[in-house]
Amino acid sequence: MSSSSCCGKTKKARYAHVLRVSVGVCCLLAGLSLTQFAAAAGWRADVPQARLQGEADFRWFGFKVYHAALWSTGASFDPAQPFALELTYQRSIGRARIARTSIDEIRRLFGDRYSEQQLQRWEAEMNAAFTDVEEGDQLTGVYLPGIGCRFYNSKQLLAEVRDVEFAQAFFAIWLDPRSRDAQLRRRLLGASP
Repeated sequence: MSSSSCCGKTKKARYAHVLRVSVGVCCLLAGLSLTQFAAAAGWRADVPQARLQGEADFRWFGFKVYHAALWSTGASFDPAQPFALELTYQRSIGRARIARTSIDEIRRLFGDRYSEQQLQRWEAEMNAAFTDVEEGDQLTGVYLPGIGCRFYNSKQLLAEVRDVEFAQAFFAIWLDPRSRDAQLRRRLLGASP
């Protein structure tokens, strides 16, 4: 009897161990599935009820550089709520040029408000976050109030910059009333052509 009760305990212990491992594997797989879903959802996971606010092409000396689309959560744009700015490039541009042009525009908009050290740090963060783009590539920036911003390409999250001041200055390039292209800004905000 002692051998059967010993084997009974061993079978029960094995069953309990297999059950614990199975539950652990199921939880791990569920977590991986959620992570893969979030990665696949891209920027839309950050702005889940996004609706197209407006869109327009940006041209420089007559050449189409990119198509811009602004996505927000409300019927009218609220810069205090999460939003996404999606740029679909029509030309090949290197990441360093994108970062340098962004810093030049921030400097133009805000003058001496930000120190050279801060601007250099932001440029380095953009160089790390962005990718070189070819015709048809997308880069999307998502503004996250109280956090900063995230940058995505069409496949994945590229970077998160936890700096609200940077995020506000960066998106001002397109959304500030002093934006270089006032018509692009109006179209992004939903005004008719």
